[in-house]
Amino acid sequence: MDYMLFIKFFLGLVAIINPVGLLPVFVSLTSHQTDAEREHTNKVANFAVVVILIVTITIGQHILNMFSISLSSFRIAGGSLICIIAMSMLQGKISEVKRNKEEDRESSGMDSVAVVPLALPLMAGPGALSSVIVFAAEHNSFANIMGMFVTVIIFGSLSWGLFRMAPVIFKLLGTTGINVITRIMGLLMFSLGIEIIATGVKGLFPILLANAW
Repeated sequence: MDYMLFIKFFLGLVAIINPVGLLPVFVSLTSHQTDAEREHTNKVANFAVVVILIVTITIGQHILNMFSISLSSFRIAGGSLICIIAMSMLQGKISEVKRNKEEDRESSGMDSVAVVPLALPLMAGPGALSSVIVFAAEHNSFANIMGMFVTVIIFGSLSWGLFRMAPVIFKLLGTTGINVITRIMGLLMFSLGIEIIATGVKGLFPILLANAW
C-alpha cells in the first residue's frame, strides 16, 4: 500500500474543500445558534461530507460508465471545474460554482444549514466530487479504496475540529489571514486542476501528442 498516495489524496481534499476558508461562512451560517446547536450543525455537516465522499468513491466510476463517459474526458471537465473554483479562491472568494446569490438568500432563512448548504455544495461541492471520482477511478484496487475511505474519515475529523474552534480561529486569523490561506489553497488547487487536465489530454490524444514530440 502506497501511503504517499493517501497523503496526496488528503492534501487534495484540504486544498479543494478548504475548511479554513469556510470558517467565516460557518460562523455566519450558525450565528443565530446556541453553542450546543452550533456543535450539532458541525457534527451533522462533517458526517454528511464523509458519507457523500465515500458514496462518490464507491459509485463514481459506475456513474461514468452509465453515461459512457471516458475517464480522460471527465478528467478534462473536472480539472477545468477545479481551475474555475481555484480562480475565485485566488481572489479570496467562494466561487458561484459552489454557491450563488439565490442560494445565499435561501440559506439565510433556513433553520438547519448543516447538510444544505454547508455540507453540499459548500464542502462536498463539484470540485471535490470531481477530484474524488478521478482519484478513485485511477486507483480502484480494494486496498486503495479502503485507504481512501479512511482518509476521508480523517479529513472529516480534522474539519470537525477546525469548525469546533471556528470562532477562536476566525478571531485569531482575521479576514486577512483566512484570505491569505484561501489564496494559497487556490494556487495549489489550480495546479492540481492543470495536472488533471494534462493527464486527460494525454489520455484522449495520445497519438497526436506522440507525433508532436
